[in-house]
Amino acid sequence: MKKVLALATAVSAAALAFAGPAEEAKAQSGDLTLCWAAWDPANALVELSKDFTAQSGIGMKFEFVPWPNFADRMLNELNSGGKLCDLLIGDSQWIGGGAENGHYVKLNDFFEEAGISMDDFAPATVYAYSTWPKGSPNYYALPAMGDANAWFYRKDWFSRPDLQAAFKEKYGRDLAPPTTQMELKDLAEFFQGREIDGQKRYGAAIFTERGSEGITMGATGALYAWGFKYENTPGSYDMEGAVNSADAVAALEFYKDLYECCTPPGYTDSYMQESLDAFKSGQVAMAMNWFAFFPGLHKDEKVGGDNIGFFVNPGQKIEASTLGGQGISVVSYSDKKEQALEYIKWFAQPDVQKKWWSLGGYSCHVAVLNDPSFKQSQPFAADFLLAMDGVQDFWQEPTYAELLLAMQKRLHDYVVADQGTAQEALDKLIEDWTETFEDEGKL
Repeated sequence: MKKVLALATAVSAAALAFAGPAEEAKAQSGDLTLCWAAWDPANALVELSKDFTAQSGIGMKFEFVPWPNFADRMLNELNSGGKLCDLLIGDSQWIGGGAENGHYVKLNDFFEEAGISMDDFAPATVYAYSTWPKGSPNYYALPAMGDANAWFYRKDWFSRPDLQAAFKEKYGRDLAPPTTQMELKDLAEFFQGREIDGQKRYGAAIFTERGSEGITMGATGALYAWGFKYENTPGSYDMEGAVNSADAVAALEFYKDLYECCTPPGYTDSYMQESLDAFKSGQVAMAMNWFAFFPGLHKDEKVGGDNIGFFVNPGQKIEASTLGGQGISVVSYSDKKEQALEYIKWFAQPDVQKKWWSLGGYSCHVAVLNDPSFKQSQPFAADFLLAMDGVQDFWQEPTYAELLLAMQKRLHDYVVADQGTAQEALDKLIEDWTETFEDEGKL
């Protein structure tokens, strides 16, 4: 989820820099290595984990990998039975493969012994980050980092009297954050090509990247809002009439229209970093991205503070958001499982979870989320709660990588490369997925 290799190097170096010579010596024997992606929350976790070391005497090392390389690097590590990671904060989609392929330690007995109840975590996060089969009481991770795809906008532009008057004259309503996907497109069209403070601006930064997961994570924000489903009946793999329904076709056509009408020039292969760059450089009025980046954006000296606002992914037929976020698992190949479980027990404590939120992580613990002060704790906190009430996730099957690559290709070919129709793209996607599930013996 982040494109700059230097960031991963800097974060990893910073993590190791926290250890002095004595700690470095311990790292050769007893330290735990926690693997995750290189992004803002990773810095917060390094800071938080100092408390674990102080209390337990167990040192921490960190292996943080840039998002575009994260899945390949970590899944190769797991598939080879590697011992690099004692703890892994893996994407929600990995839970099926982690469980069925024996990569993750099943945590049920440990949770019972440690007094950790899954009732203490938001139900959507337990379902998405911890369980396999989905919804069963079989746990392979502790919810660690709640996240969803949402939006931020130039609040300072939205509040300008001249722009407010022009928007109201054209659309007959106030210039304000959208409540529907169609209102989102109106706003993007309004700002597209408009000159503000002597500079040409554009409507929206959305996800179009093909190589990893970008366009799927972006387009599903529209698809879910139109009621898209992967199956007619959960667990049936019956996709005809669900994946390619009339509503799904309309949603995908909408996403293509949004891309063509209202994005910056050359925005053909863009994901998180490009979205952040477009917004921070003043190119766009709105941008989609993960909640994980919102604390840093709010602190940004140029576009943060009073200049930025946030809104949850707008609904259309239903209220829904694309799920991000991850659970933390113990890697079954680790030689330090007991110490790793000790870290999870520590991390699950309500006071630790509260500090996690304060540092910029996104706690999934109900003691944090249900605190009366939570909604006022950050300008995006209330939207985070709304989003997590309606999150939907991609397939979490062991073959998720193959399923994802197929969707990446079909969506990018249609939306960006302008090949075929939305109906054809979704029909072909069903063919791709059917072949995968037939090979797995599930159809």
